[in-house]
Amino acid sequence: MSVSDSVRLALPAEAVDLARIQRRVWSQSDALASAVQATAADEATRAWHDAIVRPPLAHFRVLVAIGEAGIVGFAVTGPSGDPDAEATTGSIGEFIVDPAQRGKGHGSRLLNAAVDTLRTDGYLVATMWVPATDDALREFLVASGWGTDGAHQEVGVDDEGTHLKLVRLHTDIGLEPGQARSI
Repeated sequence: MSVSDSVRLALPAEAVDLARIQRRVWSQSDALASAVQATAADEATRAWHDAIVRPPLAHFRVLVAIGEAGIVGFAVTGPSGDPDAEATTGSIGEFIVDPAQRGKGHGSRLLNAAVDTLRTDGYLVATMWVPATDDALREFLVASGWGTDGAHQEVGVDDEGTHLKLVRLHTDIGLEPGQARSI
């Protein structure tokens, strides 16, 4: 691992990198490609800048993975907005690693940092909605200790009526490895 291989909170100037990576990844998805075309690059950059400098909630965090190439991925953490979620359920709302940078440990570092951030913010369970067709992300999460909980949804991604099917995964994050629950 080089010195540059790390994860930290995003800086406002990095909003353009987040928008670029998100647009690149989304453009590779049949369901999300139309959303990329419908959103101007400067609009996406502005949205990420606002999320970093004026987060909508106190526990809303934008994390970036840093590699030799600079920003190579990002994750967004915060409370779960799911109607069936308890107050102790946090969520990873975005989890994206640049396809050209996958397989170098950035995803694992980013996922661990996102879970640590949620744990520090007091959450006991973490959830993440994953596109039903994203087998690679789902397999990565399952290998990292996550599992499906049976929840699924369909969300609209553009004005033309394109929908994306999502499945929810979750994991218990309330304890550090090796800690025992008190009874």
